[in-house]
Amino acid sequence: MVLDRKALLSYFIFGTPDTKYDPVWLLEQAIEGGITAYQFREKGPGALTGEERLALARRLRAVARRHGVLFFVDDDPDLALEVEADGVHIGQEDEPIERVRQRVGTKLLIGVSTTTLEQAKRAEAAGADYIGAGPIFPTQTKPGKPPVGPEHVARLREAGIALPIVAIGGITPENAEGVMRHGADGVAYISAVARADEPKKAARAITRAAEAGLGQRGG
Repeated sequence: MVLDRKALLSYFIFGTPDTKYDPVWLLEQAIEGGITAYQFREKGPGALTGEERLALARRLRAVARRHGVLFFVDDDPDLALEVEADGVHIGQEDEPIERVRQRVGTKLLIGVSTTTLEQAKRAEAAGADYIGAGPIFPTQTKPGKPPVGPEHVARLREAGIALPIVAIGGITPENAEGVMRHGADGVAYISAVARADEPKKAARAITRAAEAGLGQRGG
């Protein structure tokens, strides 16, 4: 599968522990708000497991497919293959990308979380389709990690990283535009939409901000 970097513009991530809303309703609201990609991340206290997790992944996959939104699974290549996801996203402490690629071949796109330039270079050399870069700002999801700031994205570009870059960590409608101006292809977020009073409105705001930032640099 060939990745269109424009499909990473507005990248929503959540699982049931991240929201009080029905997950299918929430994803539909976010799609109506303009998101372009979704990552199923069923982690944390109270997360579904086993058949319940699989069933929810199938339901959300169907919603994403119906609307032409990219569907990724966090840290589970087997689940991603089973539900026919578009891709899988792995972290630095997960299974190495080389091993994941051997298992999934070209059936799945592979995204890799990175915090440093060295990690980004390794991911690119190992055949990642895109990288997540962050945390850009302080975030509740990764409280122990110091933020790298939006300038980190610019440094990755200056160092020659050509892969699509999705900036993540503390992204909001208020800061997404500036992050995109530094060279990101997209912004990823959880709380800004998953915990919003009006998820569709929040998704629309963050997507428009990302579009504005991309437009300002001629993207």
